[in-house]
Amino acid sequence: MNAPHNTNTASDRITESLIKALNLQREDYLNEGHVSVDVRIDRLRRGMTSIHKFQDKLVEALNTDFSCRPRELSMMTDVSGSIGPFKSAIKQVRGWMRPEKRKTMFPLGLLGGRSRIEYQPLGVVGVISPWNFPVNLTFGPLADILAAGNRCMIKPSEFTPAVSEVMAELVKDAWEEKEVAIFTGGPDVGAAFSSLPFDHLLFTGATSIARHIMAAAAKNLVPVTLELGGKSPVLISRSADIKTSISRIMLGKTMNAGQICLAPDYLMVPEEKLDEVIREIKISVAGMYPTMLNNPEYTSVINDRHFQRLHNNLTDAADKGGDVISLAPEGEDFSKQHGTRKIAPTVVKNATDDMLILQEEIFGPLLAIKTYKDFGETIRYVNSQPRPLALYYFGADGAEERDVLDRTTSGGVCLNDVIMHIMQEDLPFGGVGPAGMGAYHGYDGFKTFSHAKAIYKQAKIDVAGLAGMRPPYSSKTEKTIKSQTKL
Repeated sequence: MNAPHNTNTASDRITESLIKALNLQREDYLNEGHVSVDVRIDRLRRGMTSIHKFQDKLVEALNTDFSCRPRELSMMTDVSGSIGPFKSAIKQVRGWMRPEKRKTMFPLGLLGGRSRIEYQPLGVVGVISPWNFPVNLTFGPLADILAAGNRCMIKPSEFTPAVSEVMAELVKDAWEEKEVAIFTGGPDVGAAFSSLPFDHLLFTGATSIARHIMAAAAKNLVPVTLELGGKSPVLISRSADIKTSISRIMLGKTMNAGQICLAPDYLMVPEEKLDEVIREIKISVAGMYPTMLNNPEYTSVINDRHFQRLHNNLTDAADKGGDVISLAPEGEDFSKQHGTRKIAPTVVKNATDDMLILQEEIFGPLLAIKTYKDFGETIRYVNSQPRPLALYYFGADGAEERDVLDRTTSGGVCLNDVIMHIMQEDLPFGGVGPAGMGAYHGYDGFKTFSHAKAIYKQAKIDVAGLAGMRPPYSSKTEKTIKSQTKL
């Protein structure tokens, strides 16, 4: 007699494991009922303590996954960048949880009616985090999620397996599975994860992947927050201090080798200042990185696919007549590397719209430069493109600055610097249009991962009777209608 055929595939087992965890968290959430401020702070403190405890392992794992990533960068962006949101939430969550009074319509307020909003946990929130800042972009939003009283399930990127392994150890050290659970693995795990009936789903990554995530979430009507990317422009005014501006721009462009969703993608500079801009770019990069190939402070590209993609951008630009300027230190041959995938910062001068470098998000140390005659050209150009995650303006012209803010739409804006706005925990971080939807950070994150429950408490007086709202209708009814429709 033949044994029954086993139809339980690997995909089925992954889904079963995920659903089991989801059910465990949801049941525990429902059993707990009100999530007190003390419980929330305890969960936050445990997470913050474990991040601090595992900091050295996280830094080592980041260096392993990237093949070269400076300790200082990892500490500033991923470790302290994760501890900060926990500190902020611990300090402020008590205030965030207070009911919010709202105005009650006349005359109900005079009669004793009261309106308020209470922020209630959503339940179980899913987080799909990326590879470029895998620690910060996992635990940063987790602080907001826990502050809001939720449970959380996490799917980190398969491109940073060493980091994912340490994060899994950290999560188990800080929380029980019924509070926070993490699931590592490749696209099969990601596909099953994004299809779960979460109460909310946060995805950080590429716009192309976000379309699939949103489609999967829609099957269960799961609300989503999407943190994506796009091409973030830098508008350099004639009133800008070129030396200072370029120093700040190139710090942001070369940080993590440009593998930042907020990294500057292209510059728009006055045509007569182009040579000065190029000169200052060379000076700035040489000052930060006198060597690169054997310099542990210059980050490597994450994997071979992205390495080849960036080279394809440069080949395409050169083939289409672009002036490709490598900023590699003299004597360093980037074609001969051992164990790393470094690409020297590279400028494409006078880039044209038919080039890949101006069509796709760069996510690497390449920078396109366009020129303009009249500053109004910059605003028109930005508005002709998909709305960016960030927009950067450098200048001292107040009217021009106001024009940029009023006439362009982007996820966020930084004036006279780049990227720094994401470090402000009390500013919402999020995109618009193809750059994403929704936002988090601080109080805005608390609200994103909460349900704003509207509550009205009626007065003891018979309001419906006084206003003639109860049939049979009368002159009181007509009087109420007349007062409410009066212009």
